[in-house]
Amino acid sequence: MQSGLHLPTAGKVWDEAQGGRAGEMTKASIYVRVSTGDQDTANQVLALTEWAKNRGYEVVAIYSEEESAWKTGHQRELARLLQDARKRKFDVMLVWALDRLSREGSLAILSLVHRLKTFGVKVISYQESWTEAPGELAELLYALTGWVARMESQRRSERTRAGLARIVAQGKRLGRPPGSKDRRKRRRRQRLIAL
Repeated sequence: MQSGLHLPTAGKVWDEAQGGRAGEMTKASIYVRVSTGDQDTANQVLALTEWAKNRGYEVVAIYSEEESAWKTGHQRELARLLQDARKRKFDVMLVWALDRLSREGSLAILSLVHRLKTFGVKVISYQESWTEAPGELAELLYALTGWVARMESQRRSERTRAGLARIVAQGKRLGRPPGSKDRRKRRRRQRLIAL
């Protein structure tokens, strides 16, 4: 049999390099992310869980980010996923779309996919079926998809800045009205001072 052959009816993977062995069920993780508080990861989780079940994968972990990585400065669940991948807790990582991994461009996506590959974890995207393509074709398509995601993110930022500039040009004020107060209590951040 060919290396990496998936048998959908049996749900087995015959590829030792991917962590699977003949007769064992493929262990899968699911990574989902939304960027705003108005969105919810439930739809992604439901679709990916059903997709894994149809493929005969055993879902062993779900990693869910429900905030913008740009606001928090990092993706805690992605970091936890990478730690678990290093410990070989799963063989494949299912994601709704590659742009859920990173909007920093093709290099960031390729780097993450390569890092997971070194841990024996294959990244499979629900929206991009080509992620299962063999060899260099998949690498080329990863690079192209990452570039498109980065361009879309930049266009969105440019549209936002243009909209704000238009509002200011119309003489409208941005932010809170004068005299308004924030009634919400704020936490004071502790700062370490190096001497």
